[in-house]
Amino acid sequence: MKRMFYQVYVRDADAAVDLYRRAFNAELLNRMAGADGLIVHAEMAVFGQILALSESSEALGMSDSGNTMQFCIQFDPDETAIVKAAYQVLEEGATIYHPLGKCFYSECMADLTDRFGVRWCLFV
Repeated sequence: MKRMFYQVYVRDADAAVDLYRRAFNAELLNRMAGADGLIVHAEMAVFGQILALSESSEALGMSDSGNTMQFCIQFDPDETAIVKAAYQVLEEGATIYHPLGKCFYSECMADLTDRFGVRWCLFV
């Protein structure tokens, strides 16, 4: 196997790329747009992993199917500042299930669905 990465399809993928770059201090590796300007495929490096984004399948004339998924990112205990910084960017327009704070398994955790409909669990 050459590689495995995470792919997400969202409406307004260009804005999502910008949000995730700011939330995770991610490096944009590539961005390919179709003739209509919509992102066909973009990749960014997020803490050593690849997060790929594309415009939602509806915008590209296809139908989506599948179940709800969540991206869970566990950081080391000394990386609480990273969790807090990411949460501050992602929380705008998000549905918050567990605001940033303590839970039974973490001193610093947040669970939310961002304004693009992507669910995140960030914790140390």
